[in-house]
Amino acid sequence: MMELALPAEFRPNEFPAASREQWRELVDAVLAKTGASFDSLVTKTYDGIELQPLYTLDDALEPYALAPVKQGWDVRQRHAVPDPVALMNDLEGGVTSLWLAVPAASLERLLDGVYLDLAPIVLDGSVDSARAMLRIYDQSPVLASEVRGNLALVPFGEALDVIRQARSEFPALRTVVVDALPFHDAGGSDAEELGASLALAVSYLRALEAAGFSVAEAFAQLEFRYAATADQFMTIAKLRAARRLWARVGEVSGADGVQVQHAVTSSAMMTRRDPWVNMLRTTVACLSAGLGGADSVTVQPFDAAIGLPDEFARRIARNTQNLLLEESHLGEVIDPAAGSWYVEQLTDALAVEAWGWFQEIERAGGIGEAGALVASRIAATWEARSARLADRSDPITGVSEFPNLGEKPVVRESAPGIDSDSQAPWGDAPPIPSFSGRSDSFGLPRVRYAQAFEELRDLADAQPERPQVFLATLGPVAAHTARATFAANLFNAGGFATPNAGPTRTPEDVAAKFKESKARIAVLCGSDSSYADTAIATVEALRQAGAERVLLAGKKTEATVDGFVFMGCPALEILNDTFDHLGVER
Repeated sequence: MMELALPAEFRPNEFPAASREQWRELVDAVLAKTGASFDSLVTKTYDGIELQPLYTLDDALEPYALAPVKQGWDVRQRHAVPDPVALMNDLEGGVTSLWLAVPAASLERLLDGVYLDLAPIVLDGSVDSARAMLRIYDQSPVLASEVRGNLALVPFGEALDVIRQARSEFPALRTVVVDALPFHDAGGSDAEELGASLALAVSYLRALEAAGFSVAEAFAQLEFRYAATADQFMTIAKLRAARRLWARVGEVSGADGVQVQHAVTSSAMMTRRDPWVNMLRTTVACLSAGLGGADSVTVQPFDAAIGLPDEFARRIARNTQNLLLEESHLGEVIDPAAGSWYVEQLTDALAVEAWGWFQEIERAGGIGEAGALVASRIAATWEARSARLADRSDPITGVSEFPNLGEKPVVRESAPGIDSDSQAPWGDAPPIPSFSGRSDSFGLPRVRYAQAFEELRDLADAQPERPQVFLATLGPVAAHTARATFAANLFNAGGFATPNAGPTRTPEDVAAKFKESKARIAVLCGSDSSYADTAIATVEALRQAGAERVLLAGKKTEATVDGFVFMGCPALEILNDTFDHLGVER
């Protein structure tokens, strides 16, 4: 047998170990040349958690013992309309469980021909639907002990009678879903989603105990639903932290705190513009949910924010999971993130932040009394997130970054939940109602991160002629292309056309091209040296040619301009001001 050996110079164990201090010295030396500080490499999450640029063995944590999550996950798709053809297409295409948000009267017809022992059913919280589902189970040939799924009831009022019936007739059927999605969909942070859902779950445990359930029986009724986003490591850490938090609740309650998780790709991150990019977002979110240990995953079709998904969109959503499970084999490793210094630190930090938030809610009287507290805190996070979205610190591909003005609109039939999604600003949110046991009963709005930019795109599209901003490019292409591309990207995000002067020699060249465009606003785009040489003369020539406003791509100039556009500028504010200057009616 041939022996393979590396030369001595390539043997890792013969290199001296590098220390964090040596790495820091090299980094500081590079940063010194740019004038940046080391702090510029440290980022913060919306929960205030600091993310370091490097993690080493020194950051390793003691392993946290948890019951291992299962290998693989359920491919779960949601149906909001009773369409038997779409449902059977899902099942035949790889879906292994169904999430049904349809009228109770349609359940029997919809599930005709479905093997209920192979496809667990999760409902959407209606008492009537739960009763209908129990009748269907009772009449089906499935053994009572083999019935799986969840009725998704809120354990208050008449729902408790249905929960008791389900427990006695179908012992393996869960009946309660702790839905954290409304906290996420309102713009909340990951720790806020975790802490609020934990408080909600504890309120359910108390209600079930008060109704006569033992602690163990109460724990066995619950399943948790969380959002999975395109932030890969944060999603992995969130699901891992959620299991740790629930295990702690189980520990102090004297019960087995193993958490059943259903991950749903985020509605807040979905876009209506350039919706094809949603396929990439949901792929990363699905991968993260799988690596994070979710028991079931729902991938929303790429057109879900627009209306009723078509069969192509549903097929892509199914096959995203099929590929990750069957071809990438992601389900064959249990907790693959375990031992990652970064993920372990992030998991721990999220768990600590979420536990502190949970305790704050409990001190306020529990989730039933803390509606205003929850709403105000999530509102503050959405305000902070909105600011970063507005200046594109949190970019949205295809919307606030790299928009395609020539894209063909994707048109879909209206779907339940789409037209009613007000996406209202916080000031227009409905008042906080009395707590009904549901996580969506706090008057929280539903938001999408792209909505502010998409509203401007809609406004531009609605005009008889597309509004435009002229790019006054100075000098040859090589001298102005970087700033011209940046400026075009920014104004395209608001739906503005951006004709440009192309290569120019003199200010008069630029002014002549501006006049031909019939634009009213211009943005100077060039190099620092061209600004020094010709910016003053070009601004004067543009004003003489009729420019009502002249902006500059950059941060400084000797010329008298009306504003600046640059990396990190208040993009949304600039776009709105441009519409106002042009007199475009809202």
